[in-house]
Amino acid sequence: MATITTDFADISVLPGLKSLWNESLGTPGICIAILDGPVDQSHSCFEGANLTRLQTLVSGVADRGSASQHGTHVASIIFGQHISPVPGIAPNCRGLIIPMFSDGREGLAPCSQIDLARAITQAVEQGANVINISGGQLAASAESDRLLANAVRLCQENNVLIVAAVGNDGCNCLHVPAALESVLAVGAMDAQGNPIGFSNWGEAYQSQGILALGENIWGAVPGGGTAVKTGTSFATPIVSSIVALLLSIQLQRGEKPDPHGIRDVILQSALPCNQSKGLDSRRCLVGTLNISGAYALITKGGIKPMTNHTLEEVTMQPSESGNAIPEVSFAIAELPPNEVIEFDLKQPIIQSPAIGVQAAGAKTSTLMPTTMSIQENPMMITSSKQTNTSVTPSECASCGGGGQIQLVYALGELGYDFGTQARRDSIQQSMNLNRPPLTQELLYYFSGEDVEGNPFRRDPHPWEAQSIIWTLNLDATPIYAIVPNGPYASVTYERLRSFLRDENIERVSIPGYVAGNIKLLSGQTVPAIIPEVRGMYGWSVAALIENLTQAYPAGPSEEDYSNKIREYLERIYYEFRNLGVTPQERALNFSATNAFQIADVMSTGTAADVGLDTITVEKSPICRPDSDCYDVKLQFFNLQDSRRAGKVYRFTVDVSDAIPVSIGRVRSWSVAS
Repeated sequence: MATITTDFADISVLPGLKSLWNESLGTPGICIAILDGPVDQSHSCFEGANLTRLQTLVSGVADRGSASQHGTHVASIIFGQHISPVPGIAPNCRGLIIPMFSDGREGLAPCSQIDLARAITQAVEQGANVINISGGQLAASAESDRLLANAVRLCQENNVLIVAAVGNDGCNCLHVPAALESVLAVGAMDAQGNPIGFSNWGEAYQSQGILALGENIWGAVPGGGTAVKTGTSFATPIVSSIVALLLSIQLQRGEKPDPHGIRDVILQSALPCNQSKGLDSRRCLVGTLNISGAYALITKGGIKPMTNHTLEEVTMQPSESGNAIPEVSFAIAELPPNEVIEFDLKQPIIQSPAIGVQAAGAKTSTLMPTTMSIQENPMMITSSKQTNTSVTPSECASCGGGGQIQLVYALGELGYDFGTQARRDSIQQSMNLNRPPLTQELLYYFSGEDVEGNPFRRDPHPWEAQSIIWTLNLDATPIYAIVPNGPYASVTYERLRSFLRDENIERVSIPGYVAGNIKLLSGQTVPAIIPEVRGMYGWSVAALIENLTQAYPAGPSEEDYSNKIREYLERIYYEFRNLGVTPQERALNFSATNAFQIADVMSTGTAADVGLDTITVEKSPICRPDSDCYDVKLQFFNLQDSRRAGKVYRFTVDVSDAIPVSIGRVRSWSVAS
């Protein structure tokens, strides 16, 4: 790849681009839709461009706010006229400007997955061939709200290609919509062809992701002037433009434009990226954008169906609208852009930091995980996750230098918070109370349960469960906010309500992914967990021990046996209490929820004269391929005679997924005292 030595990336020197321009600068017969912030169409670079703005939920005109800066920059990369200060890549194509991002109190305000679905549908109806989405929502998997999945399917059925940013978290993680089936995902590389540290490389991207130049990209500034920006947000319109030029060439050759065929060609022709020693090859995705190779395939070799790339399938469920309950189908995804850095070259620009956007001046050659601010609304996080059904800035707040997305398996007590006084007062007024509601009153309000004394019976308000911030506490101190998202968010909310409703439940387990932060009413900021509902459990110690003693009867020593289980659990809850973040912590916490394994240890190897000495967690020498395994080791000593040999029990927990799992059998041996 050619090396660019200027202070900004001159896209005209992209290998193969000038040759492509000799064939076409685009044609009005090919339409690119920009789903982004408002675009300042009065900028000189757009003079003569064929742009149409569609009406959306984002009102107002373009200004110098964060959303307009982002949208204007992205649009200029594609549509900037060649006689202007910002020559775009496909200046003669028709453009649809569909504003989705607006300015919030702290920069860019995210949009919901449902609003994104509505905008995609608008683009298809207005004749778009390519849809550029320089934003995304951090997600645990390649799943989305059903309405968004339907919109993506609509694109497939109408041969419209979505090109979306992979996100700027620097981790093995995914963003929606980039991870959805049939989307062309775009990561960022530098001018030497090296993957940039912040560019995500989740599993789905290994078959549908391409790297393009994403460092110091020249673009327009609202009100006039130019600047350079860095991020996957700005690599994405480069790929969208190349797709449009190739479609234009197809049209000029009398062929039917085939956006998804072009997608296949771009992936098939990808070149290996530069890999420094020790670089994880997954960061390269399928490879780097090869303009000349893609052109050769469509003009000489013809487009061939993909044979070596398996695309991830979107899971769809019947009779759903976002969540399992149709009336809870409102937005659960925030979608801010994947911008990282801006350098103003022409005039001062004041840019308030957007949610999930890295600060100006950050070094883009190193891994710089960002911290997502969720603002006041607990659902305004991505998928922060949301897993997410909010498409916010691509970020996983605790990726810790660009490693794996941060998994959590946390134990604690369930609680709730109102976030702001305004939200607390609005709920209070909805309930016709002159004071903040009590817990039981809230639960009655949510469920409409037909209980004597419940003023809300037969008038349930289950959707209000997302109006409060659910928290995981340790001794009344919140350590996490729990933010359900995804197609089954309503199921998660129902489980939370059932936990809070059951007075016998003392503790809960919350597995999931850290994605952003939420500010509580007290002013405290806590990390947000996007939970995995199938690993959420609630229990009391007494009920758990009763179940265990029934499963593992211990005969005459049943009382001592129960006491030993209680001792183990209490030590986990208090002596070894933790945040459930490190692999060791997750393995230990899982052992307290998967207490049947502990019961097996206690029933088969302990006697009245044996006491639990130490609990340790160590990296396991036994593990499955591509897994991360730890051994929980329990060492017992003889209470009567310290000279007698003790006993060690060891079992293995695989923590490579959000929900850990035990593997193998319990192993034991004697040790000298």
